[in-house]
Amino acid sequence: MSEMLPPGGTIGILGGGQLGRMLAVAASRLGLKVRIYADGPDSPAAQFAEEAMIGAYDDEAKIAEFGQGVDVVTCEFENVSAGALDAAAKGARVAPPARAFAITQDRLLEKQFVQELGISVAPFAQVDTAEDLRAALETLGTPALLKTRRFGYDGKGQVVVRKPGDAEAAMEEIGNQPAILEGFVKFDREVSVVVARALDGTLGFYDVAENHHQDGILSSSRVPASIDGDCTYNAREIAGKIATALEHVGVLCVEMFHCEGERNALVVNEIAPRVHNSGHWTIDGCQASQFENHIRAIAGWPLGPTGRHSNAVMINLIGHDVDRWAELAADERVALHLYGKADTRPGRKMGHYTKISPKSG
Repeated sequence: MSEMLPPGGTIGILGGGQLGRMLAVAASRLGLKVRIYADGPDSPAAQFAEEAMIGAYDDEAKIAEFGQGVDVVTCEFENVSAGALDAAAKGARVAPPARAFAITQDRLLEKQFVQELGISVAPFAQVDTAEDLRAALETLGTPALLKTRRFGYDGKGQVVVRKPGDAEAAMEEIGNQPAILEGFVKFDREVSVVVARALDGTLGFYDVAENHHQDGILSSSRVPASIDGDCTYNAREIAGKIATALEHVGVLCVEMFHCEGERNALVVNEIAPRVHNSGHWTIDGCQASQFENHIRAIAGWPLGPTGRHSNAVMINLIGHDVDRWAELAADERVALHLYGKADTRPGRKMGHYTKISPKSG
């Protein structure tokens, strides 16, 4: 489909979480219908969709059936198999393309891809066994971070290795899965760039966000980030280079470490080939949010404006933080977003709120 998907067309979203929910809201504003494919009933996204299909994410026959009923298929998370995406592509265009997911869902392939583009990454080594890990620790030193190659997020699937003698225990802790060892990077702050890439290759950049984490989970993001203009330009250049090399269509986020005083001041940490938690501030701080621009891009529409009209701080409501909903709803400085999740659990993202203020920087 090379032309624009007209209003009334249908977007199929693989994944039923809060990102799918916010994509569904954005699509509805543009007059587009949404169908959700999720692995369980009453998902947050399904509450805003025309229809929901329940099935496993590795059920290629069912996903092929899902693709037959929509115009475009997209994903709200990156761990969808290439086989599933190929199955969806039998009935609809898939955006972003399967290649973007194949690379970014494997931390080793992702690091190698970024490095081949001439962009700085943390020192790393492939680890398949405890013996591999001991050898890698001799090269990279300790402490170092051992991560599973696949299916890790919000601090899951990773462990700090503090001394070579901990190699076997560390491998056991991650289930002896194929892994990657990363050397520690001394950095001053973590920043991220959300970039939208249209079907025709046009790029739109949101302002760089400065991120703070707690227990491996994003706690807050604020814009503008406390970096200078040259660093902002370089961060956008890196994100644009990655999106273009992947032939990405839709929104992509690149997380980076900012190292003040270093020649390579920006070191890429991770890529997310989708809308991202650190871009939630765009709902309230921009005319067109990251969610709207993802929908615009995959539907073949021109991108909306990515400029920021306000300063913004986005704070995640994690676990029982959401119990403050009444207090936050009464605060006139707050834009509150709740995800409609029935069960509150420690470490689970239940919502977020954004504070905006007059633009500066």
